[in-house]
Amino acid sequence: MKIGFCGTMSVGKTTLVNALAELPEFKDYKFRTERSKYLMELGIPLNTDSTVKGQAVFLAERASELMNDNIITDRTIIDVMAFAKCSKSMYYFEADDFCQFASYMLEEYDYIFYVSPEGVDIENNGVRETDAEYRKEIDDTIQLLLSKYRHRIKNLIEIKGSTEERIKSVKLSVLS
Repeated sequence: MKIGFCGTMSVGKTTLVNALAELPEFKDYKFRTERSKYLMELGIPLNTDSTVKGQAVFLAERASELMNDNIITDRTIIDVMAFAKCSKSMYYFEADDFCQFASYMLEEYDYIFYVSPEGVDIENNGVRETDAEYRKEIDDTIQLLLSKYRHRIKNLIEIKGSTEERIKSVKLSVLS
């Protein structure tokens, strides 16, 4: 099963995936978490400075994750699409074409969980953008993309609350 978590920055996606990795119910899964810091160190522009080439690298990472049978990842193709759409360094038509191309891989996820930013403060990890307006822009864009491409997503579930509440929602959805 291929399970991905999408959502704007600093909503607890990595924390959630790391918590799931500790559970015996998911012992047969591979887990992939954030690599933004590594990619930034390679000189790949992030956030508003992202380019077509940079987003292609992020998309390739997400696509390579989807080549695994049992995987849980803290980013999805939807996240990559949202950052492309919100980039100040990409022309709107580049972002549109990029998203259209990327959208064909969405159907490979068995579950996409949208992680709500509701009640979660921004945490500075030295890589992510900490601007609250940009965070909201990414979240709004993710929600628009989820709506636009809903027909390509097998199971879309919104989760919120504490890490424990989120784990409970994931287990109820995936293991039932």
